[in-house]
Amino acid sequence: MSVMKITKSNFDAEVIHSDIPVLLDFWAEWCTPCKMLSPIIHEIANENTGKIKVGKVNVDEEPELATQFQVMSIPMLILFKEGKAVNTSIGFMDKEAIKKFLK
Repeated sequence: MSVMKITKSNFDAEVIHSDIPVLLDFWAEWCTPCKMLSPIIHEIANENTGKIKVGKVNVDEEPELATQFQVMSIPMLILFKEGKAVNTSIGFMDKEAIKKFLK
């Protein structure tokens, strides 16, 4: 499954009402660690099709979502299950660390 672009207009449908867990990556174009994390996020999405939904939130384009989830540093990953944030991580993580984060 490809990585979705999450905006305030599709957030409820894609994240809150998702029937599978959702991993959100809060990022920005100018953020070097975000750029390093991006290919790993795409790998995680492709390897977990049907088990987890993966989305990216550009904090510059979606300041309301960034504020709602108190995003102070990026990259920031938030794992949602049944519409609720259940795990949060700030900063770059390698693929193995993300796999542990998802469990």
